[in-house]
Amino acid sequence: MFDRLESVEGRYEELNELLSDPEVVSDTKRLMKLTKEEAAIRETVATYRRYKEVSQDISDTEEMLGEKLDAEMAEMAKEELNDLKKEKTEIEEKMKVLMLPKDENDDRNIIMEIRGAAGGDEAQLFAGTLFNMYQKYADAQGWKTEVLDANITGIGGYKEITLMITGDNVYSKLKYENGAHRVQRVPATESQGRIHTSTATVVVMPEAEEVELDLPDKDIRTDIYHASGAGGQHVNKTASAVRLTHLPTGIAVAMQDERSQIKNREKAMKVLRARVYDHIQQAAQSEYDAERKSAVGTGDRSERIRTYNFPQSRVTDHRIGLTIQKLDQILSGKLDEIIDALILNDQTAKMEQLQHEE
Repeated sequence: MFDRLESVEGRYEELNELLSDPEVVSDTKRLMKLTKEEAAIRETVATYRRYKEVSQDISDTEEMLGEKLDAEMAEMAKEELNDLKKEKTEIEEKMKVLMLPKDENDDRNIIMEIRGAAGGDEAQLFAGTLFNMYQKYADAQGWKTEVLDANITGIGGYKEITLMITGDNVYSKLKYENGAHRVQRVPATESQGRIHTSTATVVVMPEAEEVELDLPDKDIRTDIYHASGAGGQHVNKTASAVRLTHLPTGIAVAMQDERSQIKNREKAMKVLRARVYDHIQQAAQSEYDAERKSAVGTGDRSERIRTYNFPQSRVTDHRIGLTIQKLDQILSGKLDEIIDALILNDQTAKMEQLQHEE
């Protein structure tokens, strides 16, 4: 590990020199790339430097204890040595985590799609419940949420809702939400008081920047049509809805939320870019599926990952066997306990794998 840390520190020093080079500063694309790389290893380097300082302080203190000291000085030195050794152990554990393989998408914004699945009206209402939960969680994190498209049902649920969440390290925390979310509750329309089970699916995709993923115009078919649903006379008069199809992959995105065709196209492009980027990544990582399965589930969009049981006020994450009796708090956006447990589980699995490879 220490050889790797030395090379990371060397790269960090090299990056700082490059970032003050006028040639690099004038090249926006390269500057962005190097700035991102420097930020990604900054904490690792600071932690490693502190580790070296503490190790030197331990050596100096042990040397001092080998000399003749009065009782008071010796006691102070022993106390300091204990504190330093404790700090060294803590830093070692932190460095192990910092040196784990990084997900290159962790610092990205996300596009999230929530759909009502099995269970009709109740599933669509639950899709709305999940949307509210993620929106409140995003607010608490200081992130910004923007609804890109929403297919609202007459009873206030969503057949489908697409949103963009922007902020620091959004993907690193919400990537674990991919999958099927199951709800068990008595629907408002149920006269016999029977508990129904319904499902909503969540897809989380990292946002792809235009500079990273160029989709040539020749690869995209654009269809313009009249929007459907609520919206009054305007809907029938103006062909503002847009469907974009990426011809090489067959991925299509339709957007009709805005009255402006241009705005609908902009939003559709954001989602299309994210879906194509996600598609490319999924294909490239298919060989690692077994590894991903051993971590936090497969990330399979059809995998049932969590159950929300209303009668028992219970939430269970099936991937890590975690059950929390705080349904109301979780639905109000307090997801930290679940997300922290999922991150820890992922880190533990990666550590075990690294040890196995060594």
